[in-house]
Amino acid sequence: MNKIGGLLDGVKTIAIIGLSDNPDRPSYCVASYLKSQGYTIIPVNPQLSEVLGEKAYPTLSAIPPDIKIDIVDIFRRPELVMPHIQEAVNRGDVKTIWLQEGVSNPEAEKFVREHGLNVVANSCLRKAHLKLHRHH
Repeated sequence: MNKIGGLLDGVKTIAIIGLSDNPDRPSYCVASYLKSQGYTIIPVNPQLSEVLGEKAYPTLSAIPPDIKIDIVDIFRRPELVMPHIQEAVNRGDVKTIWLQEGVSNPEAEKFVREHGLNVVANSCLRKAHLKLHRHH
């Protein structure tokens, strides 16, 4: 858990790929929680123009380079994550790729590590944050 705590240190901006505007979806629940905790969230969903009052972008590459992204949190099926991960690596500012619960792709995770980024797979960012902050 300490490793995950370290990954959240100094994080300000989290891009959330596959963020839905449906409050019943896990991605919406996680995003609204993170926003309530003071993080800047950037929705990435080609079908939406905004979520939770934040401008949505169709792809990671479409987010202006002057917006620094610390974590990319991915809510997509495992077989769909690779293009997003390549975009994240290409941006050059992303430190951590976070694959939500139920999402793991060993090939993609290996690619992330080979490019010097941190990767967390099959884990809920909201639960990890809650666990870390329960002790304060």
